[in-house]
Amino acid sequence: MATHYYTVTWDQLHRDARALAWRLMGQGPFAGIVAISRGGLIPAAIVARELDVRLVESVCVVTYQDETRGDPVVTKPPVAAGDGTGFLVVDDLVDSGTTARVVRGLLPKAHFACVYAKPAGRPMVDSFVTEVSQDTWILFPWDTEPQFIEPLARRGGP
Repeated sequence: MATHYYTVTWDQLHRDARALAWRLMGQGPFAGIVAISRGGLIPAAIVARELDVRLVESVCVVTYQDETRGDPVVTKPPVAAGDGTGFLVVDDLVDSGTTARVVRGLLPKAHFACVYAKPAGRPMVDSFVTEVSQDTWILFPWDTEPQFIEPLARRGGP
């Protein structure tokens, strides 16, 4: 289990993905984008829109089941991207770098970008927006739903 949790809202994710696109403006133009499924699908769509990239491919790598990490398994390779030449790989987060290493092996010539990066995985990416501590579990908007919470005074504290 993670020590800390960091909740990202839809608005914040959209702002951060646009900030990533802004950072990537000078790196392109890109022939296409490879979204790492599932977490990178939405950030990749935002980046593709902002960079006006029309070719969006995906790579599916299964690494986690809830908060438990397993061995990575590629369930769909990014065939349209070849060796990655001219392509941008987008993910929501680089954590340990395991998924990034697998994708880099498939697309060694691609530029790898993510919205959020943890220290252990940071060397695996070329561009990112926000660094979070290694012991933080990010709760993305697709993993949560808003709900009522009692005021602190009624709960007796945090």
